[in-house]
Amino acid sequence: MKSISRQFILAGLTVIGTIIACSNVKNDTSAEATKTSTAKTTESAQPISEEFKKYWYAGTAELTSFELEQARYGEIHKGKAVLVYVTEDFNPEKQVKADQQRGNNVPVLKLNATKKFHTGIYPYSVMSSTFYPVANNQHAMKVTSSMQEWCGHVFTQLNNKTEFDIQSYSYFESESDQKFSLDKAILEDELWTKLRVDPTQLPIGKLQIIPAFEVLRMKHIPLKTYDVTASITASGATTTYTLDYPKLNRKLTINFNTSFPHDILSWTEVSKSGYGNSAKTLTTKATRIKQLKSPYWSKNSVKDSVLRKELGL
Repeated sequence: MKSISRQFILAGLTVIGTIIACSNVKNDTSAEATKTSTAKTTESAQPISEEFKKYWYAGTAELTSFELEQARYGEIHKGKAVLVYVTEDFNPEKQVKADQQRGNNVPVLKLNATKKFHTGIYPYSVMSSTFYPVANNQHAMKVTSSMQEWCGHVFTQLNNKTEFDIQSYSYFESESDQKFSLDKAILEDELWTKLRVDPTQLPIGKLQIIPAFEVLRMKHIPLKTYDVTASITASGATTTYTLDYPKLNRKLTINFNTSFPHDILSWTEVSKSGYGNSAKTLTTKATRIKQLKSPYWSKNSVKDSVLRKELGL
């Protein structure tokens, strides 16, 4: 009976995955479609509620803008951040968004998180993309992160296969081009999406977590797991999830709505900023400006720029 129930849930997820918010999906009967994922599922898929389906499979994305105060080089720099959450089908073989309907596509909730701020004369642009299974039964299928500023740009990609396969590129000689694998572990980047699927499943206690790729780049520290104490507390309409990295002198706090759809309200990151003895403990802050549900990919004409004003961007 449990096996039949599990198959029914997985079949339901496949049907749901055909209703994609951000792409046109075509039929495909090629042999490619019959291959199994290289990222093995080890737990049963979590059932999807009608509430979840109604919100996330309505053909729109959730766009949320934030006032940003970003710690960098021992000072606070003002800017903007945007979180874009959208559902889509993921091709587990090619590790990209699916263009066609296939039996082994994985429905994911994707987060594109962006930051833009200036340090003195030159701008920073930061973006991370996380593809997290709606089934909530394995790690993110893929995480990418890039950072551009006038000194150069860097890029990191993680693919969830037998292990975490990682490619990292940088203009710094000490970091340069790297390809390596890691044992699977909790990813800080995936937790921002996991909490939107089911915050009751967020990991708590003494943990080993791979910090956000953005943080690893800004601090120029190795991509690996670090000790973390994770906790979650609810106070009325707001729930707070905290990650405390003692060896990194860093604490991340994410505030989100206790009730569905558990949207992000704000976050803070207390950490050392700067180098050597000049490093200061500063607090990065992001405070929500506005939230919209929109098929933004079709809002690409000049007249649609009014939506940027609505978001305060």
